[in-house]
This record gives sequence, structure tokens and C-alpha cells, in this order.
Amino acid sequence: MSGTTLFVLNGPNLNLLGQREPAIYGHETLAGVEAACRVEADAAGFALRFHQTNAEHELVGWLHEARVGAAGIVINPAAFSYAGYPTYDALLMCDCPIVEVHISNIHRREEPWRAHSLMTKAATGMISGLGTHGYALAVRHIARLRGK
Repeated sequence: MSGTTLFVLNGPNLNLLGQREPAIYGHETLAGVEAACRVEADAAGFALRFHQTNAEHELVGWLHEARVGAAGIVINPAAFSYAGYPTYDALLMCDCPIVEVHISNIHRREEPWRAHSLMTKAATGMISGLGTHGYALAVRHIARLRGK
């Protein structure tokens, strides 16, 4: 991998982006998010690994792959943010920049539990509430950190 592969990882229910609660998450699909991330990754010279899962063990497996030598990780842990201790532990093992992304502003959501992501302590930084545009910004930020 040698610092040229960027992982963009997505947790549960994000496969329904564009259909699920569009008033909160918008109308863009995950395929559109991937396309935007590819543009930014290509511009920076990164190979892109873009994944979504509803199963936490798959997410942990991808984090293990990224653990040593990845250029960076952009992660929207979605509902794993609130109870995904295995994901959190796997993030702690990673030696690259990690940007946690949330499409909605988790601090303004009705449910108070949404404002407390376990992942934040493992992340280099967080983007919350900028819609799907937050993903491209996260990729661009990692590229900047890597001098690209």
C-alpha cells in the first residue's frame, strides 16, 4: 500500500443514501459520493478503496487492511458511531490520518445520543453537517496532510 491508498468507509444504512430520510441526508446517492471522492483521490494520486457495509465485522476487516501504510481513512461510521466499540478499537490501531464524516450535523439532531460519537477520540478530525460534500473535503484534507 505504501501510503498511496485512501480508504473511504461507510457504515450501516448508507447504501440507502438518496432514499433514506432525504430531508436529513439529501438526495445524493452513495455512488455519487464515491464519484466525488474518486475525483479528489485521482487529483492527489491516491488509489481509492470505497466501501459500505451494514456488518461491523466487515468494517473492522477493512480497517485492519488500512492499519499500516494507508494514506488515510475517511469514515462515516453511521450508527456504529454510538455503539461500535470494535470499530473504535480498530481505528485506534491505524497509523494514518483519520477523518470522521457525518452528513448531518450530529450536534443538532433531535436525539441527544447522536451527538456523542465514540469514533471522535480516534479521529484526526471530524466533518459534520456539510452534507455529502464533507466526503470530498475530507479526501482533500488528507491529501494536504500528505503533501499532495
